[in-house]
Formats: sequence, C-alpha cells, structure tokens
Amino acid sequence: MNFKIPRGTQDILPEQSPKWQYIEQVAHNLCRRYNYKEIRTPMFEQTELFTRSVGDTTDIVQKEMYTFEDRGGRSLTLRPEGTASVARSYVENKMHGLPNQPVKLYYIGPMFRYERPQSGRMRQFVQFGVEAMGSDDPAIDAEVIGLAMDFYSELGLKNLKLVVNSLGDKDSRNNHRDALMKHFQPRIEEFCSDCQSRLEKNPLRILDCKKDRDHELMGTAPSILEYLNESSREYFKMVKNYLESMDIPYEVDPTLVRGLDYYNNTAFEIMIDGDGFGAITTLSGGGRYNGLVEEIGGPTTPGIGFGLSIERALMALEAQGIELPVNDELDAYVVVMGDEPKKEAPKLVHMLRGSGLSVETDYLNKKMKAQFKAADRLQATFAVVLGEEELSKQSVQVKELETGNQEVVQIQDIAKYIKTKLEEK
Repeated sequence: MNFKIPRGTQDILPEQSPKWQYIEQVAHNLCRRYNYKEIRTPMFEQTELFTRSVGDTTDIVQKEMYTFEDRGGRSLTLRPEGTASVARSYVENKMHGLPNQPVKLYYIGPMFRYERPQSGRMRQFVQFGVEAMGSDDPAIDAEVIGLAMDFYSELGLKNLKLVVNSLGDKDSRNNHRDALMKHFQPRIEEFCSDCQSRLEKNPLRILDCKKDRDHELMGTAPSILEYLNESSREYFKMVKNYLESMDIPYEVDPTLVRGLDYYNNTAFEIMIDGDGFGAITTLSGGGRYNGLVEEIGGPTTPGIGFGLSIERALMALEAQGIELPVNDELDAYVVVMGDEPKKEAPKLVHMLRGSGLSVETDYLNKKMKAQFKAADRLQATFAVVLGEEELSKQSVQVKELETGNQEVVQIQDIAKYIKTKLEEK
C-alpha cells in the first residue's frame, strides 16, 4: 500500500527547514526584546473551550474544527487558534496573581482547521502569536501591533499595509448589532444560509461572509465607527495617536471585523501589496479581547494579541524574491583513506564536533574522489584528509575547498586551526 500525506498538510524537508528555523529565531529574539515569554500549550483542548471563546457563529466552530471523542467519551478538539488555549492556561495557572503585570506571552506551534486547502491556507499550519493580558492601556495595543510589524520588517518584507478598526465596547457593539439587523432583515433571504442563521445570533459575522461579500447591502451596511460611544472613540483615537508617534503608518477600514467573536475595540490586519502573492493578501491579524478570560471562568482581564502564519510569511518572502541569510554550510568534511585511518576517523569527527564545528564524514566506504565530491555537495568549507601517512605523524591535510589551499596540521591543533580560519572569512 502506498501512503500519501493528508490533504492540506506538508512535509518540511531538510532543505527547507533552515528557513523555518531562521524565521522562528527572529520571532524568539523579537519577543525577548519586547519582554514576551514563551508558553507552550497542548495541541488539543476540551471542545467547549473553543465554542465558548471563538464563538459558535464563526466559520471556525461551525465548519473548520477537528473534533473527536476520546476513549473516555470526552469531546476534544485540535486547537484551531492559539488565544483560547493561552487564556485557559492563564486562568488555570492563576497568572492574574503574578507580580509582573500585564502578563506578556508568545507561542509558536501547529494549528488545525478543516478548510479548503489553497495557497497560503493549510489544514495544519504553524502560527506565531503573542498575547498581552491584564492591561487596557491603548499603548499596549500599539506595542502589540508594533511587534507584528517589526517581525515582517526584520525578515526584509516590503509593501506592508496595516489596517485598523475599532469594534467598540459592549454598548457600542449592541447598538451596532441592532442597526445591522434592521439593515439586513428585509432582504436576508437573498443571503446564504449561514448569514440567515447569523442574523439573530451575531449579525456582525455577516460582514465577514465570503459567499455574499459582493452583495450590495454589504457596501451600505452601517459602520461600527458610527456607533462608537465616547469611551470607545477616545480609546481608538489613543491607539492611532500611539501608532503615529511610533511612525507606523496605518489605514482605517470600518469593514474590518476579524473572524473570531471574542474581539472588541481594537482590531487590525497586516496585508501585503504587490503582484505575485495571490488572492490572500492578509499576512496576519489580531485585536483586543476584553471579556474572553471571564467567558472561560477567569477574573475580569483585558487582553490583546495577534496570530500570524509562518507559511504565509514564507510565501511573501518568495513573492518578493527575498533570500533569508541562512547558513546551512558544513565547516569540515573528514576524508578517510585506509583501514587504520577509518578506525580513527570517528574519534576525530567526534572531537571536532565537540569543539563546536559542524562536521561530516563518509559512511559508505567511498573512494577518495567520491568523498571530495560529497564534501562539495555539502558545501563544506574544509576537507580534512586522514590517511596512513598522516595518521603515523598524528597530523591531517586540511584543504580549503574554495581556494584549493592546503596545509598540514597536527590533529591536536585541527579544531583551533579551522576555527581561526573561519573567523578570518
């Protein structure tokens, strides 16, 4: 039987993984500078965690979750996003009682959504996200947005566009909800079945519908910005002021609603302009979720965060022709000639690796010429030749493959020699 990879998933092969490692390291380093600490949560949670937090009117809950029953009859779901799991951990581990507030966390890990696979949209994808819990200061909204923008900038991406909106507080959203119901009710039968069911439960979700996005009522729907109360308007104004003071350009889009029910007040997306990226131009998004922690049994806790796909970041880099400065070269390849040197080679290789060098050698009993070809394929900087004569003198021939320069070096000095030469490059 021939086994094939499940649809919507991918193998990250050895030649691709250095790019992933580089991008993830950029995220780790950036979060360290911003003082966000890493959190790692389970890949599956109780299903109700996501239905309560993400929202039972969202596409994620209605159509995209991988839900299963374990042997104890419990309903579990592979995490479709990261915020709910972090919020659950925040409550369960009583992080609200920590002395350092707000609690600033980040995560990198796989998420799972059953949706139609296409370029930039996988059923298993890797998400980098941050969450700041415990502060309702608009300055931390700007900080979170700035961190997301810095991530893409440090990768070298250009033509980024930040889009922001305010979804308002609870009172503002209730007023906007009533206006949306009055707007869509007379012609709701012209919309898809999903939108019809959302009219009573959460009419804001209609604005996020992909099937009916070109319907004329979408373009004339009441804007949330028209229904913001004074406190929500002032909050949004402060967020924009902070962004301007940080020299982060933005556009206000009153139709931006995001795809999760827990968002309120600040919402944002980062997009990429330009050809070659395909139909999905959104790289990442996030926003404020005051009320989420209370929804899952915790104390009143404001929060804000974002999530971004590593796959889409890689797509954007490829579309813009940006090569990441990854170094997958080998420091040295040990070329062995003769039976006795073959016995001594593992000891030499182990010693060099123990000194911090990346080293490979032959395990297929190849001829010397074939070993040198292998060293070239692996982009080794040096070939370290160990033969019968060299072994008798406790020395090796060290050849710099790019220049052809060759020197005799004592085995006890070889690690120091190679390191010195590498530092001179």
